[in-house]
Amino acid sequence: MFYVYAISSIDRNYIYVGLTNNLTPRVGQHQKGYEKTTKPYAPFRLIHSEIFDTRIEARKREKYLKSGAGKEFLRSIKDNS
Repeated sequence: MFYVYAISSIDRNYIYVGLTNNLTPRVGQHQKGYEKTTKPYAPFRLIHSEIFDTRIEARKREKYLKSGAGKEFLRSIKDNS
């Protein structure tokens, strides 16, 4: 199984979209500042995740969520939670 996930910075206006095969430890890596890309934006909260059977399906969805339309979708989730 593969997960596509979106995390939102609690303190700043930043949403990160990623793909992993183990969601909980991956989000933990972001929280602890182990990832260079997201370290300046920590702490985070998980705002969205989806499960896929194949990496190919997950990658397609990740690409969509990183697009303009996908970011709007994620902003609406963030704003309504």
